[in-house]
Amino acid sequence: MKITVIGGTGLIGTQLVTTLRAAGHDVVPSSPSTGVDLLTGAGLDEALAGADTVVNVSNSPTFDEASPAFFRTTTENLLAAGERAGVRHQVILSIVGVDRVPQLDYYRAKTLQEELLRGGPTPYSIVRATQFFEFVDAVMSWTADDRTVRLPATPVQPVATADVVAALADVATAAPLNGTLDVAGPDVLPLDELGRLTLSFRQDDRTVVTDERAGMFAVVEGDVLTAGPGARLAPTRYEEWLRSR
Repeated sequence: MKITVIGGTGLIGTQLVTTLRAAGHDVVPSSPSTGVDLLTGAGLDEALAGADTVVNVSNSPTFDEASPAFFRTTTENLLAAGERAGVRHQVILSIVGVDRVPQLDYYRAKTLQEELLRGGPTPYSIVRATQFFEFVDAVMSWTADDRTVRLPATPVQPVATADVVAALADVATAAPLNGTLDVAGPDVLPLDELGRLTLSFRQDDRTVVTDERAGMFAVVEGDVLTAGPGARLAPTRYEEWLRSR
């Protein structure tokens, strides 16, 4: 199978290209560094030539009010190029609970991307993942100083990117879902407890202060960032991942 991975040189894309090639597929990684510009459409026809499936794991350069325009333009360009190339399956990576947090610009943008894909001309699959283990440090950095890290007690169910990649590879090489698959880690933890676990493991003597107004996830209500029934639960636990690092 020939598969084009849009965003194929990033955190997820690089791993996905390696996984798919190891399984014997013909994989084309595409990104600005390979001459593909999703915003203008430059290079897309060449990148998609002969592709059976396209997996889009590209991301907006910002998480603010500019992100909806990015996802609208890039998704429309990719769907049009895919139709011209005869692509039979379009796959995107999204976020668990993305349509239930309208307070966040970025989540509204990803919801728009999903809507465009569903209304597009090609059979599709949406893989929604929970927050990545690899992003915990960034989340803590938003509200940290030399002595404390302020985090809300928002329930999260983080997942290793390697496990997300495995799910994407399975979906990309199967028949289109014409629907959504949730992928999540095995454990649900309050975000503040996840921060304490991380600092303790690293022998970081800063204190985590529970603050329901701190950071981006403070606006999230309830358990919308955790997986519901039917989700694919990944095997890797956070403590195991920390030890492997």
